[in-house]
Amino acid sequence: MRYPTTVSELVTKVTDTARSVGVLWQAGLVPFPRLDEGLRSLVAVRKFGPFAGANHISARRDPQAVGLVDELGPLTFKQLDDRSNALARAWSERGIGADTVVAALCRDHRGLVLATLATGKLGARLLLMNTGFAKPQLTDVANREKVKALVYDEEFTELLSEVDADRYLAWTDSTGEHDVPVLDELITSTDDRPLPSPPKPGGFVLLTSGTTGTPKGAPRPSVSALDSAQLLDRIPLRVGESTFLAAPMFHATGLSQSILSFALGSKVVLRRKFDPEATLRGVAEHRCTALVVVPTMLQRIVDLDPEIIAKYDTSSLRIIFVAGSALSPDLGNRATKLFGDVVHNLYGSTEVAVATVATPEDWRQAPGTVGRAPVGCKVVLYDDQGRRITEPGVTGRVFVGSGLSFTGYTDGRHKEVIDGLLSSGDVGHFDENGLLFIDGRDDEMIVSGGENVFPIEVENLLVEREDVIEAAVIGVDDEEFGQRLKAFVVPAEGADLGEEEIRSYVKANLARYKVPRDVEFLDELPRNATGKVLRSQLR
Repeated sequence: MRYPTTVSELVTKVTDTARSVGVLWQAGLVPFPRLDEGLRSLVAVRKFGPFAGANHISARRDPQAVGLVDELGPLTFKQLDDRSNALARAWSERGIGADTVVAALCRDHRGLVLATLATGKLGARLLLMNTGFAKPQLTDVANREKVKALVYDEEFTELLSEVDADRYLAWTDSTGEHDVPVLDELITSTDDRPLPSPPKPGGFVLLTSGTTGTPKGAPRPSVSALDSAQLLDRIPLRVGESTFLAAPMFHATGLSQSILSFALGSKVVLRRKFDPEATLRGVAEHRCTALVVVPTMLQRIVDLDPEIIAKYDTSSLRIIFVAGSALSPDLGNRATKLFGDVVHNLYGSTEVAVATVATPEDWRQAPGTVGRAPVGCKVVLYDDQGRRITEPGVTGRVFVGSGLSFTGYTDGRHKEVIDGLLSSGDVGHFDENGLLFIDGRDDEMIVSGGENVFPIEVENLLVEREDVIEAAVIGVDDEEFGQRLKAFVVPAEGADLGEEEIRSYVKANLARYKVPRDVEFLDELPRNATGKVLRSQLR
């Protein structure tokens, strides 16, 4: 933790702390009427970490409250607390303890949640592995991170043949005997008395998307209870509601929202695999007030037949929380038209965590914006010489300060830091109202004939067409211009699009140097499990 070193920094810190307490009070998280419960809450988080601590608090607050619903049915917070005690005890007997690295390769279900809670109670580190990774990536990551135990779903068995670690099945698709222990069997055969507190709380290692190489491990730091205010400041989640978590828990978005929901005592609805209609059905059935998605999921929802959408009562939704990759103005506007002013667009990354959030009001004012920094966060733009940019409309490198930012990759490397702020790897600009816009990744900028082009501007323009589902733009080598633009376009079903039509459309709306010289039509864009376009596969 970096402590204030000047009077100005101290004043800012005190002001942010006061604001954070106010945000938590408004959400219903600060139990001032019961000081003893407040102290117990702080102790639980300090003992077990944010996830297990939050669940323990909610189990004490209301033992009968449902904490999780998956395809096997509901579990109360008390049941989750007791079962994770049993799993932690069973694992402790098998040598898993403080600082042990436990990897999880699971879809979203109770087994993953229980494994997450148990590792926190043991003081172990949970490595959340992307279910979309290939076998070589998984093997490399497991070896690099020194994984001792592996929790996985049966469907992934063949991917793990080269990983040398103790194995535990979290979800089985077959009946009968299994060669490795099954979590349910361990839980039912072990008593659920709590273990002594670990020397320090358990933690998480999140993995970067791996779109440019082997995924890097990004440990999450120990967090203050006040850090929850960074999300609650601009996203009006409240105690005792219901959240449909469509974004995967191995992703920072899904993990953070599951922790926050547990802290709020809110029910979390999970499905192992995303299905757009089933998502709407779940929202309607459980009267969910929040839906957490990545943009590709939201795209599939709004692309449903209007008659299918109309079948489900989604009037309970106050929040559609979108994060994980860029939300195009067109997609955000379509979602707003369907569901009302409920879209909250979060900008962050595995490394910096939360940077900014665009509220529905921000989006109405400036579609495509990622909004403003919430309490406890700071966003600054710098030029290539490290000088601060303050003028609106000027593009610079985005740097973020947040209590949730990581402290360096597990291999010892780190992101660039200026004035105590961490590089996000993106470039962007502020408008005259102080709203942030992301212009693209620093390493995705295309230099064509001496002009700088960020793909996102061309991509957002193309998807505004009704006959274009999605688009990606990259730079390819060119003898005359250094690089030229190439567009990959996924046409809508039945659309009759040609290369010249795409070029003419861009030429009519953007500068000439932003017009793709090459256009290729695809059935779909290559994406990873969280919806990010794998540009390396397009080259």
